[in-house]
Amino acid sequence: MEFKEIKEKIKSFVKKEIIALEPWILNSDWSDKLPKLDQIREKVRVNKLWLPQISKQYGGLGLNNEQFGEISEILGASPYGHYCFNCQAPDAGNMEILIECGSDNQKEQYLYPLLEGKIRSCFAMTEPNFAGSNPTKMGTFATKKGNDYIINGHKWFTSGFDGSSFAIVMLITNPKTDNPHKRASQIIVPTDNKGLEFVRNVSVMGHSGSGWESHAEIKFNDAVVSTSNILGNEGEGFSIAQKRLGPGRIHHCMRWIGMCERSFDLMCKRALSREISQGIMLGNKQSVQNWISECRAEINAARLLVQDAAKKIDAHGSYKSRADISIIKFYCAQVLQKVVDCAIQVYGAKGVTDDTILSYYYRHERAARIYDGADEVHKSRVARLILKEYLK
Repeated sequence: MEFKEIKEKIKSFVKKEIIALEPWILNSDWSDKLPKLDQIREKVRVNKLWLPQISKQYGGLGLNNEQFGEISEILGASPYGHYCFNCQAPDAGNMEILIECGSDNQKEQYLYPLLEGKIRSCFAMTEPNFAGSNPTKMGTFATKKGNDYIINGHKWFTSGFDGSSFAIVMLITNPKTDNPHKRASQIIVPTDNKGLEFVRNVSVMGHSGSGWESHAEIKFNDAVVSTSNILGNEGEGFSIAQKRLGPGRIHHCMRWIGMCERSFDLMCKRALSREISQGIMLGNKQSVQNWISECRAEINAARLLVQDAAKKIDAHGSYKSRADISIIKFYCAQVLQKVVDCAIQVYGAKGVTDDTILSYYYRHERAARIYDGADEVHKSRVARLILKEYLK
């Protein structure tokens, strides 16, 4: 299929098969909605739209970052779009680093079942006692003993841990090295490991979630795993993390733009349909008109920024595009919050109820300005890179 055909097929599928089911899906427990979502996933596979972000060699559509960015916008309109196409975080990132860094045995045991959608995975990096914006500082350690690692530590916001088969864990293996970027490694830990303790699913804005929608707190208490479970070599954890974060932020940002477009559509329809007095509609009010104009301009600008960053990653790699990646991360997160907030304001009281998708967006995506690096961290990074060029 040509990319244009793929894009149109996915757009039609999301509208007919996923968004149409949302009123039921959004208000169901994970265990109740999972059988229906599995049916949708099978339809995606039958329609040959499975794994759009993965190369054809591994059974995907082989889209580049720029193309998958456009697909992410379409899938992002629904909270379950990416899940139904098996390109959801954190599984998508884990697939990519297993393809690039995994051994043949790791691919056989973990990657191929993940690609087939038979299992889920999670990524454990964030810790309650250390700033998440500084991945060089962690309190989870893996000590080598013979042919094994003994792991001890405490993680949380391990998204999707509940029901997953394995975790890729970022931890310290080389604490004495002078280079802080060489202290960490990434190790695969099966979630049924006897030393892995599930503490709880962290409640986020009143919703604890379960299954793929969960954010777990976990502990490692002398968890034993083979040294063959390490991804790449010791000390490569930070560099491996950078490989997944660059393209991952493209996907996140385009997903947010998909939410923006849907919120914008709802806002405009509400402005034209809600009468406030004697034939005067909400859309006649200058404040509402200002919101519509500003949101349209900012969504367009955000999309162009992301597309430009995606082209640069495809052409030059993530490292040389790191300023562009940071720019889209903080800019798009702010645009998302503004557009959703304006849409809720136009809807009034109904906007904060679960009768629309807007309250879901607002609850779940306030964190967009925090996860994958807080806005302030990215702004500081961009400024440093700019000033570094002036120093030259």
